[in-house]
Amino acid sequence: MKIITFGEIMLRLQPFGYKRIMQAEAYEAVYGGGEANVSVSLAQLGADTAFFTRLPENAIADKCVKELRGWGVDTSRILRGGSRMGIYFCEKGEGVRASNVIYDRAHSAISEITENDIDCDKVLDGAGWLHFTGITPALGENVAQATLKLVKAAKAAGVTVSCDLNYRAKLWSREQAKSTMSKLLEYVDVLISNEEDCKDVLGLTAEGSDITGGHLSAQAYGRLGGKVREMFPDIKYVAFTLRESISASVNNWSAVLVSKDKVFESKKYRLEIVDRVGGGDSFGAGLIYALSSGRNGQEAIEFAVAASALKHTVEGDFNVASLKEIEKLMGGDASGRVQR
Repeated sequence: MKIITFGEIMLRLQPFGYKRIMQAEAYEAVYGGGEANVSVSLAQLGADTAFFTRLPENAIADKCVKELRGWGVDTSRILRGGSRMGIYFCEKGEGVRASNVIYDRAHSAISEITENDIDCDKVLDGAGWLHFTGITPALGENVAQATLKLVKAAKAAGVTVSCDLNYRAKLWSREQAKSTMSKLLEYVDVLISNEEDCKDVLGLTAEGSDITGGHLSAQAYGRLGGKVREMFPDIKYVAFTLRESISASVNNWSAVLVSKDKVFESKKYRLEIVDRVGGGDSFGAGLIYALSSGRNGQEAIEFAVAASALKHTVEGDFNVASLKEIEKLMGGDASGRVQR
């Protein structure tokens, strides 16, 4: 089964180490973006995955395509056109100082895509799963319409559709997000979120949890998942990542998976973070891999959390953890001992 992801990939520029942008004299350049991160993670697990986007015809985009191919991602569906790739600057946080992201993505190639550019039969050829995030339709009304066309076609073809809400206040308002995402979620089978995104996009909260204070109740998220499924009855699973932020460097990390009649709670990991960007995407990839390969609800949520726990130890957007490493961590080996 081929797993298709659709969205924007950008050039990520960040000061070396933990320097602030105001201190930077040079920037490290890598590529990353929600749905592309999912495809790369899936490819490392041995899944057959393709990334669909629109990129300009220039050397920067050529290098991006080469990078994706190098990680095992099928790039044959990528459209070429437009004048530029989006860029984002990432200032990594440390201790009590939070990370900061600055976007430079206006008029990127993907932001100018239209529904007429998309050949759904070609994009979905051989697909059993389609994944997108709330970032993609936030790029513009034209992109939202293109996304809606693709998810409708996927649903009609019997393809499983997953979505990570991923609300970005720098891209659109809560009102815009709710209006657009509510239409898209009618075609979604698996929804991934956290409380902040669920509140911002759907106006729903997990009573009894305090994000800022670091108190998150798995039971409250189970009830929240039930509320989401009442709004969108076709959603089979709702997954919530639970991040208890002790500081920018230390987090507790776990998750809850809500189905029609059960709530599955994962074990909790204490993370000493190298790079948290892409942490949610690696969770999504882990969940997609586990569910698409037939693992039950408890196995699926444990796999997804272990995969994303490992991502927090990896520089860059992409999670390069292997299946063996994830299963080892799931089994309880978090010692970090040298492997010889």
